[in-house]
Amino acid sequence: MKHRRTATVQRILGFLIAGASLMMLPPALVSWWYADGTASLFLVSAVILLVTGMAIFLPVRHVHEELRLRDGFLVVAVCWISLALVGALPFLLLMQPEISYVDAVFESMSGLTTTGATILTNIDSLPRGVLYYRQQLQWLGGLGIVVLAVAIMPMLRIGGMQLYRAESPGPQKDSKLTPRITETAKALWLIYLGITALCALAYWLGGMSLFDAIGHAFSTVAIGGMSTHDSGFAWFDNPTLEIVAIFFMVVAGINFAIHFTSWKRASAQPYFQDAELKVYASLLLGFGILTSIALYLHGTYGSVAESFRYGAFQVVSVMTTTGFSTTDFSIWPGFIPIMLICIAFIGGCAGSTCGGMKVIRIILLYRQAIREIGRLIHPNAVIPVKIGGRKTSPTVMDAVWGFFFLYVSSFVMITIALNGVGVDPVTAYAAAAACITNLGPGLGDVSSNYASLNSTAKVILSFAMLMGRLEIFTLLVLFSPSFWRH
Repeated sequence: MKHRRTATVQRILGFLIAGASLMMLPPALVSWWYADGTASLFLVSAVILLVTGMAIFLPVRHVHEELRLRDGFLVVAVCWISLALVGALPFLLLMQPEISYVDAVFESMSGLTTTGATILTNIDSLPRGVLYYRQQLQWLGGLGIVVLAVAIMPMLRIGGMQLYRAESPGPQKDSKLTPRITETAKALWLIYLGITALCALAYWLGGMSLFDAIGHAFSTVAIGGMSTHDSGFAWFDNPTLEIVAIFFMVVAGINFAIHFTSWKRASAQPYFQDAELKVYASLLLGFGILTSIALYLHGTYGSVAESFRYGAFQVVSVMTTTGFSTTDFSIWPGFIPIMLICIAFIGGCAGSTCGGMKVIRIILLYRQAIREIGRLIHPNAVIPVKIGGRKTSPTVMDAVWGFFFLYVSSFVMITIALNGVGVDPVTAYAAAAACITNLGPGLGDVSSNYASLNSTAKVILSFAMLMGRLEIFTLLVLFSPSFWRH
């Protein structure tokens, strides 16, 4: 039985790698269209992935053993790691000896986890096929994240996300959005595709070229943050495009289950009923105003309007963990750079493409803290933790506290590990924070690029990106001996 389940995991993996060969075809087509000379290398990558995938799949193609729920941890982790490894192939074929395999995997992992950290330089001079491939990696990663966050993680009960399976208020009280994961996935992907198309259209109408509009729509909706230009979003220097980006970053940071419910009911009411969304919007507005005022008072920009333009954009970009930049916020005065890195830990809503700890967990931790203060004043009082008017079970609170402890502990250990391999303390702190929250840009040597870090540091940060994207538990549970024993 155990052997048959392992064979089933192998079957899924082989199918996934073979299927990944298809993701090489669009960049090959783009390369052919722009005649940049890289189309053949993408096609070679496609053939290698197809052959490798079929070699893994064919020996176990007749195995159809039903997996247990706990096998989901292994499937999710193995699939994500494998895609990052095979996704590095085009970078390796196209750019050797300029980049190593570690660099290629870092770039691939960054794209698929929608972190947006990069080791590439002179991006403007790269072939169009490569530029498109980087943007596509983020978009496909975001596509997987939406289904992972809304349909799979609640079933695996990761870090309190079962709240969305059994105890979520309002429109999400049902155990599934649609009866089966495949149907749920299709519904979510259609919404994801629709939002991406609208974003690309808005960028194009706002003045971007069609190539840039599609590429930046991919990274905006996926909350990836990679750009087709070295200077990132600052290259456009266009307030209209910045407003478009802010709108779609905020939209992508909302739980896709709410988008689904609103679309299904043809009503905006679900947006106004969700407790997490209200706090998310309030935090964005509050931090945006605070940052803008601080920038104006420090004299960084000459007017209130200019301060708000740059401050609001950067707050939305960082809190949603997109990582777009219209300026180098690491050189902003006072407390602002540190505050921005800290709000990346909050992140967006659960069930979105955002990184970070998620707003719903922050709400629960805050209300638990308030409850403990109340208990000190009234020791015999029964004070439940509520979200959206419904009581939260002790099981969910235990999971949230466990997640918080592991998240903070992982961040501290990654920071220490980076410092131990020669990274200076400020850069180590910022890089660890930027990668575990899937933000991308940090402070110090990684404010715009990670190329200066050594290979060991890049391996550590690749692991940090994966931990952050798979919500810590999914990865760490595989290191438990009891997981393999039973």
